[in-house]
Amino acid sequence: MTNQPVRCAVLLSGSGRTLENFLLCMDAGQLNVEIVAVVSSRFQVRGVQVARDRGIPCEVFARRKYDSIQSHNEAINTWLAPYQVEMIILAGYLCFYMEPTGFAGPVVNIHPALLPKYGGKGFYGDRVHQAVLDAGEPQSGCTVHLVDGKYDTGRILEQQTVPVLPGDDVHSLADRVFEAECELYPRVLGRLAVDLRKA
Repeated sequence: MTNQPVRCAVLLSGSGRTLENFLLCMDAGQLNVEIVAVVSSRFQVRGVQVARDRGIPCEVFARRKYDSIQSHNEAINTWLAPYQVEMIILAGYLCFYMEPTGFAGPVVNIHPALLPKYGGKGFYGDRVHQAVLDAGEPQSGCTVHLVDGKYDTGRILEQQTVPVLPGDDVHSLADRVFEAECELYPRVLGRLAVDLRKA
């Protein structure tokens, strides 16, 4: 068994807040991974700059430039191949991702609700939080799960709940859920990293 950091790729589509959280945890010695590559599905997003500011190789693959979901994913996975990643982490990635053929490591996603509720195609970001509020749910939260080739149906690894408070709107609920994500996601990834090193 080695304590060598687990080589990870992060896929994102937006501000890179989750990537920043990973980097903070890594810097503090709380997460034994190395982020060796970042993929973005959008050009003009802050997440690209977050990666480049840290010197992490980053490439943009805009979905509209590819004629199919499959060709989009093939381009991403071809670019990732030389980095020899052991774990692929979706961090606010809004496109459909298909892991490389034969990839042995986990592909992990976080969803801003308590799956299986409020998951599936079209349920992302503020749409999720609005659905929770519209349903009058007393609590929400986040779910870390494995990616299995469908939207939000992979095996649940861990969940963290937050209360839905009187007077909440989409933004206040989203902020509370994101705070929970910042605790939950690194914790689960750290556990996966330990398991990979034991294997």
